[in-house]
Amino acid sequence: MISVEGKPPGAPLSGASRWWVRLLPWGLAFVLCSALLPTTIKVLSADYGLNAGVASALAIPQAAPLLFAVVRPLRAWYVIFVADVAGALVLLTADFEARLLWPFPPMQIVGYIGLCVALGLRERGRTLILVWLATAAVNAGLMTVAPHGANGMTALLTILGGVTLLLTGALRERHEAQRRLAEQKTISEAERGRRTLLEERARIARELHDVVAHHMSVITVQADTAAYRLDRLTPEAREEFTSIAAAARESLGEMRRLLGVLRNEDAHGELAPQPGLSRIGQLVEATVRAGVPVEFTPCDADVPEAVGLSAYRIVQEALANVVRHAPGAPARVSVTAARDGSRLTVLVVNGPPPEPPTAPLESTGTGHGLVGMRERVRLADGTLDAGPLPDGGFRIAAQLPLTGKDLT
Repeated sequence: MISVEGKPPGAPLSGASRWWVRLLPWGLAFVLCSALLPTTIKVLSADYGLNAGVASALAIPQAAPLLFAVVRPLRAWYVIFVADVAGALVLLTADFEARLLWPFPPMQIVGYIGLCVALGLRERGRTLILVWLATAAVNAGLMTVAPHGANGMTALLTILGGVTLLLTGALRERHEAQRRLAEQKTISEAERGRRTLLEERARIARELHDVVAHHMSVITVQADTAAYRLDRLTPEAREEFTSIAAAARESLGEMRRLLGVLRNEDAHGELAPQPGLSRIGQLVEATVRAGVPVEFTPCDADVPEAVGLSAYRIVQEALANVVRHAPGAPARVSVTAARDGSRLTVLVVNGPPPEPPTAPLESTGTGHGLVGMRERVRLADGTLDAGPLPDGGFRIAAQLPLTGKDLT
């Protein structure tokens, strides 16, 4: 017996969006069954000379299973195939004219072809081959006992059934290929969306580090040094400033951990926030208020937006590092454009701190600051030189080209 191998694939019309398209196979099956059932009874009784009761007993299993062949074609084939073979054997006992088809009358051929359409649209290739082999084998065996001799018409069901199974099977395979292609496209779009989300999270992580770390470091320094900068602070005020500094340090640590989760080292490209060269002076003023003397040489050159953003973030990160690692150390910030307009130079140099800090502002460091600088410089196709100085200070020098690349 031919068995169903796993879950059969869906028919091409089963997933249609319009309801009437999904109901179309049921309508065709109903029309075919309604037409074949009375016609088979009449032809078997009137033309082939069978008793009306016998004709009805054969016609019902030969035509009625077509109704559920839409969803269970292989089970319908079991019933119809056995009924057709039984009908051919019963016709051997009848006296009918040689002009009439045997072993399968025209109604049985039409119903069987309709069943083959359902099989081809629902079942796998191996099942279709087994169905055709069974049909051919039975047809060949019946031809040996043909009442009026074998002729070309006795193989009609085998030929038509094979062609129908082949064409509808090819149609189903095409439908399956298109469905898999659509699924793969959906998966690819989902992957692109996920990758875009990760890249966006990485950009947010870098911006989060650049912006929040700088300001939180300034808050920490201001809170820690308030007791030395402000006279006649009450014990309650000192305790409040100490609490603010502790909360700021804890926030810095939480932000570092969050950055480690969000950061994607393979992501490139940045968001396009507003800060540029004109905002660097505000960074310097905030750092001076935190107790770090800064000498600033501004630049009013007209540079691409991406270069201005990169210069702003580099200065921001460099000053934040001074506040964190060398509080109180004198610093010098210089932003200059080459006379030939080819590059922008960003220079941040700080000396050694007046005295080693009693406690670090952050207990652990992740090094994302310099990594972020290098990424920004690489985005602009520039160079970055960062390292300690012999006197204990630190120097950061970035060269950002202004020509030769679309930086906007």
